[in-house]
Amino acid sequence: MFRRFFNFFRRQSFSKKILISITAGIVVCVGGFLMLVLIVWAGLTGRLPDKEELSEIDNHVASEIYSADSVLLGRYFIQERSTIRYEDIAPGVIQALIATEDVRFYDHNGIDYRSLWRVLIKSILFMDESAGGGSTLTQQLAKNLYPRKKYVFLSVPVNKIREAIIATRLEKVYSKEELITYYLNTVPFGGNIYGIQTAADRFYSTNAKSLTTDQAAVLIGMLKGTHIYNPRIYPENALVRRNVVLSQRNPPLNYVLRGNNSAIRLIG
Repeated sequence: MFRRFFNFFRRQSFSKKILISITAGIVVCVGGFLMLVLIVWAGLTGRLPDKEELSEIDNHVASEIYSADSVLLGRYFIQERSTIRYEDIAPGVIQALIATEDVRFYDHNGIDYRSLWRVLIKSILFMDESAGGGSTLTQQLAKNLYPRKKYVFLSVPVNKIREAIIATRLEKVYSKEELITYYLNTVPFGGNIYGIQTAADRFYSTNAKSLTTDQAAVLIGMLKGTHIYNPRIYPENALVRRNVVLSQRNPPLNYVLRGNNSAIRLIG
């Protein structure tokens, strides 16, 4: 079979040889990628959480010690995190998050296929671990809940595929509101600070529901780099990043939130 193909290939013109080589390369790459997806999905690179496990997500939260007159005496924690409800998060935080991290969040099922090609080129073909632009909020949540692992080979693509599979399962278990809430309760802000509530308290001595638009933009902007955009360490960088977040408010941030309805309608 290979000899016949080789003889056929030798008889072709130079331009046809190039076309055949490119086609064969694409077929091999696509086939290899699909095989890798199947290997990860089958759990051969590590067990994947099922829907039952995902429905019972439990995060470490700080233990708080109060006096008899309700004065906070201290907090003990592995990760400094406070869990809050969706309705206790300022709308500006949610709007900034969607606009900067995943503008099509309400339109996908965990994977943004329009951005997937960028991930394939940057992360898989060039093995660039810092490549971004393709992970949805749900995939980022999957990474927060199930940290990436190191493999002997293909660590980047295997982890990306794992996160995509977990993201699609999360989308089947939780509503969009619940996913945003879990994300904002688990996302790190550097310095062992986890979750928007703890970040609001540490950086602005307030709660997540009372954050102003500017404050929300600063905190969400930090997600691009929790150290380099830390407003206490690099206030000028934080200001520039805040302005980038605010510049995306129209139209991406022009949303209307309707009570407890998880659907958010784009207007304008």
